Amino acid sequence: MRRLAALAAVALAGCLASQSAFAEKRIAFVVGNSNYQNVVALTNPANDAVAITEMFRKAAFDVVESRRDLKNAEMRRALRDFTEKARDADIAVIYYAGHGIEVDGTNYLVPVDAALERDTDAYDEAISLDRILQAIEPAKQLRLVILDACRDNPFAKNMKRTVSSRSLGRGLAGVEPARPNTLIAFAAKGGSTASDGDTRNSPFTTALLKYLARPGLELGKAFRLVRDDVMNATGNKQEPFVYGSLGGNDVALVPAPASPPVASANVDIRRDYELAERVGTKEAWDSFVAANPSGFYSDLARAQRNKLAAETARIAATERARGAAEEQARLTAEKKKQIEEARAAAAQAKAAEDERLAAEKVRREAEKAKKPEEAKVASAEQAVPKEDRPNADKPADPAVAALTPPGQAAPEAPKADQPALQDIARLLQSELKRVGCKTGEIDGEWNAAARRALSSFNDRAGTRFDVKLASLDALDAVRARTGRVCPLDCDRGFRAEGDRCVKITCDSDQVLGPNGTCRPRPERAPRVEAHRERSSPAASSGRGKCFAFNGKQVCE
Repeated sequence: MRRLAALAAVALAGCLASQSAFAEKRIAFVVGNSNYQNVVALTNPANDAVAITEMFRKAAFDVVESRRDLKNAEMRRALRDFTEKARDADIAVIYYAGHGIEVDGTNYLVPVDAALERDTDAYDEAISLDRILQAIEPAKQLRLVILDACRDNPFAKNMKRTVSSRSLGRGLAGVEPARPNTLIAFAAKGGSTASDGDTRNSPFTTALLKYLARPGLELGKAFRLVRDDVMNATGNKQEPFVYGSLGGNDVALVPAPASPPVASANVDIRRDYELAERVGTKEAWDSFVAANPSGFYSDLARAQRNKLAAETARIAATERARGAAEEQARLTAEKKKQIEEARAAAAQAKAAEDERLAAEKVRREAEKAKKPEEAKVASAEQAVPKEDRPNADKPADPAVAALTPPGQAAPEAPKADQPALQDIARLLQSELKRVGCKTGEIDGEWNAAARRALSSFNDRAGTRFDVKLASLDALDAVRARTGRVCPLDCDRGFRAEGDRCVKITCDSDQVLGPNGTCRPRPERAPRVEAHRERSSPAASSGRGKCFAFNGKQVCE
């Protein structure tokens, strides 16, 4: 029952809105005079009147009277009847299409039976514009006269003037309405003529049909649009004009359709929906759907619930993804840290092992180097007779334990794997000779030649070892070099080729230069030849030619 009552209320509101939108009473009187009896007939007025009448009827005017080819008496009677109908009207419109003239500043509409032999006949045989305005004067809101009658005066050629000063204008004269909210629309501006057109309707009527009955279009704007269309159609030769004025409120000849009332039969359901929307939880939407399982708002509630569930799932998925990313980053960091620690430990272990192996190698080489010396000493001792050996028969002194005096540190015993200083010097000399930095014999003495060799290694290898003594660090550094470090230094006349010096041999027409390269033999000067002949008797004996070169005697 509650829903039926709501639907009834909606229908009633719609009816009231429709009635209020068209509460104004609108009436229209349309006249089209084409078949004139005493002048040439017009073609378009009858067609224009039919089209305008149809326009007003489609616009739901309350009264639409349409008359054709009215005579003088018929036109006056029709105006009188229309005046009665306009007494309770809000909007009254008169449209006239036909001949119109202006006599002495007054505009007249011409019935079809008018003869107008004299200018004063217009008072009796034509209808003045003032009479037209009187017919629509009772209308309360809008009084509108539309005249498509500004054509050339066909009676002017034969019309007699009773007073020479009385003017017969071209077209219609401009006029200003005496009452407010009254508009008079001319097809052409006062003092100019309007075109009848080449189509079924005149240019002015064609534009009126396009804009005048457009719902909600303000009347002043409608006539401005009509003016633009007519000027475009006539090449700016005809300019419609509107006399009079309206108030500040927008007036439309056809009001805009009223918007349907925003009412709902589901007032209670909508209120419940708004409450659930305000809470905005899944439980609130579940409660609403349970109370209203079907209907428009139920569908909206389900959509809201699904949207909320999707948002919750999205947030949960985002949190899970963020947690997984953080855990992955933590595991990656821990793994990286473990790898770095393992690498550091491996590097430390390798360094310790390398150091141990190096010391072991030095010790072994030192022991290996000592064995020949010990063998020599032993051989020498065996070669000496026993009786010639000093203290040979003396018994060994008994071992006496020497006590360290109080307050004095015991002397440090030499390490078993550390070679003697002389052995280090001999090994370092051997390695320096291997890398090409030492020449001469290896004697184990750290003399000036050994120091020069280590200095040359420092210069070539970029090291900074102390050349005054042979150290294990220097020995390790030289051993680390696998190839030659110091270049091979050969005597003059020889060149380095690998690890040996090779003699330089020049061709017969070349000589050895001071920089160790072959170059062309210089030409012999006469002075040099004379000197050779004087100083070298061997030249005449056939033992080769001799000549002076760089202050020396050179013979082939």
